[in-house]
Amino acid sequence: MDYGYLLPLLLLLVAMLYSSVGHGGASGYLAIMALYGVAAGTTRPTALLLNLAVSSIAAFQYLRRGHFAVGLFASFAIASIPLAYLGGASHLSADTYRIILGVALLAAAMRLAFDFSDPEELVSPSVPVCLAVGGIIGFVSGVVGVGGGIFLTPVLLLMKWADAKTAAGISAMFIFVNSAAALLGMRDSFASFGGESFIWLGSAVVGGIAGSYIGAAHLNYLVLRRILAVVLVLAAVKLLFT
Repeated sequence: MDYGYLLPLLLLLVAMLYSSVGHGGASGYLAIMALYGVAAGTTRPTALLLNLAVSSIAAFQYLRRGHFAVGLFASFAIASIPLAYLGGASHLSADTYRIILGVALLAAAMRLAFDFSDPEELVSPSVPVCLAVGGIIGFVSGVVGVGGGIFLTPVLLLMKWADAKTAAGISAMFIFVNSAAALLGMRDSFASFGGESFIWLGSAVVGGIAGSYIGAAHLNYLVLRRILAVVLVLAAVKLLFT
């Protein structure tokens, strides 16, 4: 199917906006592809492939500026990686997947619509709590086809476990490892990658480079993120009610 020139441009914009806050953009890619009617068997692995590339760029930009906490990241990732693999390997009915994805897109829209401020005083979470949170997010992310940053970042900020920049750096690396694990879990779907998948990948990489630089070094652009949040809500409504 010919998706034209607009889809790659939209994916570039999504990658730029998401990477500005340390995210890979999978929920945005899934929303755009859902609106375009891309086959469900193609959307999950393609979104994770783009996610893997963009989150690696975002992680590099944030880490090289010192916005990272190794211990906190490891506490989440140890449990999330194997469970993201299991989530990626799971096979759901089309209707069940549409419902789960629709809810996930609504959660992503909420994350983009609100600008979280840095907590006044940070709190150190216990390792068991981090393992539980990481495991739950990892599995759900693998099932949906996202890296989990849309879920982890609000938790880090609302629970006062990290400031905004550090949360972005942790989330970027968290997304990268979970996307890799989930993609490995659904390796039987690699055959769905076509020539258009790599065109989309190139678009996402360009957007990821621009957005992660802006987000790590400058201010985030909340108005554009709220526009993208509206797109996610529209895609969620399409999935849940049509």
